[in-house]
Amino acid sequence: MASMVQAIRLALHYGEENLGVREIFGEDVGPPLGGVFTATQGLRTAWNSPLDERGIVGAAMGLAWAGFRPVAEIQFVDYIFNVIDLLKLAANATWTSGGRYKTPMVVMTPTGSGIHGSIYHSHSFDSIATKLHGMKVVCPSNPLDAYGLMISAIKDDNPVLFLKPKALLRVKGEDLIPGEPADEKELRAMIDAPIGDRTQWKPRWPDVKEYAVPIGQAKISKAGNDATVVTHGRLAPVALDVAKALAAAGTGDVEVVDMRSLVPYDWELIKASIKKTGRVLFLNEETEITNFGEHLFRRTVDELFYDLKVRPRLLCGKATPGVGLSPVLEYATVPQKADVERALRELIDEPA
Repeated sequence: MASMVQAIRLALHYGEENLGVREIFGEDVGPPLGGVFTATQGLRTAWNSPLDERGIVGAAMGLAWAGFRPVAEIQFVDYIFNVIDLLKLAANATWTSGGRYKTPMVVMTPTGSGIHGSIYHSHSFDSIATKLHGMKVVCPSNPLDAYGLMISAIKDDNPVLFLKPKALLRVKGEDLIPGEPADEKELRAMIDAPIGDRTQWKPRWPDVKEYAVPIGQAKISKAGNDATVVTHGRLAPVALDVAKALAAAGTGDVEVVDMRSLVPYDWELIKASIKKTGRVLFLNEETEITNFGEHLFRRTVDELFYDLKVRPRLLCGKATPGVGLSPVLEYATVPQKADVERALRELIDEPA
């Protein structure tokens, strides 16, 4: 099975061959590295930009307005903060032009904690990203969804911010990407560059097929009746593991909603799950002040107050300026598996 980073690479290759992608660029995106996490390794149209995030996003905007479908990478989301004004311009271009100017560009960037990257390589960007009105925002939790969301992002006429959870980029999937060889060693030999001299290396791309995950469509990773957890990205598989463990122990039947898309988000699916269970935990690793989960919390109270059996919960990151280098500090700053299990047990056990 492909890892998430291999799935993204396969989707970009499909975009080059079938969807008109002619420019994939960013810091170290081209040869020989192919991106810090190798998401662009071996791609025909990938090239290295200067170390200039504003230049990267500005070039993507210009290419999009000229009729191209560029894919630009910000090496880590921690360095995207100095281009917020340009992202805002890209996001509102269609609206301010009365629909005359489309902006079909994808900006992808690794996000979140989990690699012990300390203060400059551990930020999340979810809440700020959702304030860039006009920009779509996606964050997959597994390779197949990453492949499908990238295909949809490339095809979209709106700018799409593709958040890649750092901690999941090397995690293997459970479902084959259409056209992917079943033997992961075969896939690795085909598309992963060898260590050492790569000057003569060329990838042998499998004949991958179109598979699109609609932007704005969440999914239920595990059905349940006792409580709902709404999450995405790194914490989606954590929530799923906890939900399965609680079910195996006979201590709770938790429904796991993987949002996949933050803007637009699938309120109808979230609402139906909360109405069914009457208990909900919103889970993410953004800091707790002005957290995107607070918006979902507010909407739940406004629209579903009389369907709730107990008060909603939000489990998220601590309001700290950054994430510490020590694993102990990192684990104390953003939710871990034990925190998720504790929060779900409390939610299920609270009397109605």
